[in-house]
Amino acid sequence: MNKELDLRSAAIEAVELCVDALNTGADVNAYVTVDISRVRLAAAKGPVGDLSGFVLAVKDNIHVQGFPSTGGTGALRGFVPEKSSPVVKTLENCGAVVLGKAGMHELAYGITSDNGVFGPVRNPIDLSLIAGGSSGGSAAAVAAGQASAALGTDTGGSARLPAAHTGLVGFRPTTGRYPSEETLRISNTRDTIGLITKSVLDAIKMDSVLTGNIANVQPVPLKELRLGVPRAYFYEDLDDAVATIAEQFLERLKEAGVTLVEADLDRVPELNQHVGFPVVLYETSQLLPAYLEKYAGGITMDSLIAEIGSDDVRTLIRLAMSGEITREEYMAARWVHRPQLQDAYARYFSHHRVDAVIFPTSPILARPIANIADGVVVKGEKRDTFATYIRNTDPASNAGIPAISIPAGFSDQGVPVGMELDGRSCDDRHLLALALAVEQIGRA
Repeated sequence: MNKELDLRSAAIEAVELCVDALNTGADVNAYVTVDISRVRLAAAKGPVGDLSGFVLAVKDNIHVQGFPSTGGTGALRGFVPEKSSPVVKTLENCGAVVLGKAGMHELAYGITSDNGVFGPVRNPIDLSLIAGGSSGGSAAAVAAGQASAALGTDTGGSARLPAAHTGLVGFRPTTGRYPSEETLRISNTRDTIGLITKSVLDAIKMDSVLTGNIANVQPVPLKELRLGVPRAYFYEDLDDAVATIAEQFLERLKEAGVTLVEADLDRVPELNQHVGFPVVLYETSQLLPAYLEKYAGGITMDSLIAEIGSDDVRTLIRLAMSGEITREEYMAARWVHRPQLQDAYARYFSHHRVDAVIFPTSPILARPIANIADGVVVKGEKRDTFATYIRNTDPASNAGIPAISIPAGFSDQGVPVGMELDGRSCDDRHLLALALAVEQIGRA
């Protein structure tokens, strides 16, 4: 009985700390909807367990019973799902409580969370900067102390990038590791629910609950680690601050006894291009109308598009629905190029005998929100915002392998930088174990 009281006390205290942070940090705009009465009741009378004290922000494309689930878009403002996602229910049954639904890039089709309907999510590190996306509100809530952990989704980097830009841990599991029901999805092949946490240990706790794997995860001894360092592509055209922090991070790993294997991921950039957009655009054209029919009868694709508030998203959704990606192109991307990409990763791990691949999560720092949709300047050259930010995170998504971003340091202006570790398919617990060890290098 005393243990139960202690757990409930921890849950109540955690909720009040998050509510206080929410009241003083509303300008972050991390949430679309919150329900303080509900979360207090859940902490006081709901289940207790290993996740008591975890106050969750849940991305607004993941269903939570009783909360509106807007997908960040205007047409779905009034949709309130009857059932929660299995992921949410599992976490709640183990003591976690949901404070609210987190802001996001509209329909998860972007990387900045500059939302034309609900306003931009702001980075708690510097309110003038993007928090990243598309799970920007999830990361901003945790970074601002308005949640102790969060659920996001990750199609091309949408959990890892906002974690990197806000100084947090972002974990994308092997595709299919977590249930995907009761979620607005834009790609069966690429989407997964991801975790955004303050530490790798918190991600391990949540993963243990979600998978039922209660085996203890111990950090891998650093002297036993072999990490692949693919300089070509993944280390090219970096912001100076990102390059400096990445090299310092690698040097500290080496000093700690980690073996760094300098070897490029041959063909990965080329194969990744053949998979990414053909897969997601074609699958969106199938999934989005089906979602509306199942959950939001009366809302047509035309009416959905008419209420999209972000020009970049409207353009992409129209492209997805245009039929420009043919079934033949999709089948080649899904069943020819994607297996080739997966094989390229598998051969890299095997041939070089590495435990993971390491590189900067984002090639560039978080940029100002103002005019972010117009492009970003890198090395004096203006480039596409979306393509620039997802360059390093996209390949793991397309291959479906586990990946985790961990904090690596801060620029001279105090802007966070993350380093990503990509692991073998279905080897999620090992990736978490080595991330647990490597994380200490970034926090040193």
